[in-house]
Amino acid sequence: MNISVFGLGYVGCVTAACLASKGHQVLGVDINIDKVEAINNGHSPIIEKGLEELIREGRRSENLRATNDTFEASVYGDILIICVGTPSDSNGNLNFLFLDRVCTDIAHTLRKESSFKAITVRSTLLPGTIDQRVIPLLVNESGKQVGKDFGVASNPEFLREGSAIDDFNSPPFTIIGTVDEKVSFMLEQLYSDIPATIFYTDPDTACMVKYACNTYHGLKVVFANEIGKLCKKAGIDGTQVMNIFCQDTNLNISPKYLKPGFSFGGSCLPKDIRALLYLARHNDLQLPMLESILPSNRLHTQAIADIILNDPKRANVGIIGLTFKPGTDDLRESPIVQLVETLNGKGLKVRIYDNNVLLSRLIGGNKAYIEQVLPHISAMMSDSLEEVVQSSDVIVVGHDMQDGGEKLVNLLKPNQLLIDLVKIQAGKPHSSAYEGVCW
Repeated sequence: MNISVFGLGYVGCVTAACLASKGHQVLGVDINIDKVEAINNGHSPIIEKGLEELIREGRRSENLRATNDTFEASVYGDILIICVGTPSDSNGNLNFLFLDRVCTDIAHTLRKESSFKAITVRSTLLPGTIDQRVIPLLVNESGKQVGKDFGVASNPEFLREGSAIDDFNSPPFTIIGTVDEKVSFMLEQLYSDIPATIFYTDPDTACMVKYACNTYHGLKVVFANEIGKLCKKAGIDGTQVMNIFCQDTNLNISPKYLKPGFSFGGSCLPKDIRALLYLARHNDLQLPMLESILPSNRLHTQAIADIILNDPKRANVGIIGLTFKPGTDDLRESPIVQLVETLNGKGLKVRIYDNNVLLSRLIGGNKAYIEQVLPHISAMMSDSLEEVVQSSDVIVVGHDMQDGGEKLVNLLKPNQLLIDLVKIQAGKPHSSAYEGVCW
């Protein structure tokens, strides 16, 4: 394919050189004449392992060249890949100066073009930017129709400086974020020889995945540093602690727990986090990330309570699942128990169904906890799912259900609100839903 890459910075140079090495005809474009001349002379304008050799080979094979003529590049490419910078403004918002300029230049070319163009944004953009900024600008400046004369996709990159070529050729996955099937097909062909799973989604989801990845990477660094800081104060080898920590690929380094939903609870996590923070305070240490865990967790619980409390017409609440997780009768510090406590304290009538909880069999600390937090819990419990659903205006699902929630959904009445905290596999549409998975 003929590919035009707009912006020959770090991402653009690597993208252009790697695509040229796979046999595509690539034209890079940048307003910086020094970058253009460097590439046309077979040199890399940036320092990156293996990139100079790729550019030199691209020039030798005539698969790669560069220009500062955006009109030429817009006409040349079947796929127009935007790789311009989106630096931060002082308030954290993105600066769209370069993006707007490139989109305007492309749009002015589209005005005179009859061939379909797949406009692909590799630049890191906040969700909403494609639909609310890029597409309107292209449509308004070109007078052409999106989906007919051109299509737009978000195709974020996952390149690390120092290993960018390897990352391009072996990415964790490829994301094609578009509603345009033609663009989807063109990008699928473009990446057909790259051994990575392709995820097809909408532009906003594609943009958000990139931010989720980078934020999580930063979070990991801060987590390791704060644990290491505490270890140092306690006379412990923090590197050894984290090396052993990383050997757990079942829970620690795994997809476990990385499922948006409700708050955590139980007899271990809250208690142990509090104890660790006590140790930090005892050693005069500030660990802001660790200190934020419990307050953030409480906010998730309060957010669900607020949804219910802010609707005065819904005074009867059914709770499905009371323990801190399925498959146990442990109620200690369950976020659902805390939710019930809040709703009950505000005068709402709460009915609870949890087939793992038999009050007569609770013992020890588990029994003491629930008697202290919800002394009248026996009046709230029911052994009938049907009875709880029938008597409630709001249904809060706090546990996965063995039948995927089909029985529950079939019991729902018109105008009931289903607050689904675990994303049950609903087999039947319901009147309205709140899924606690996208804050």
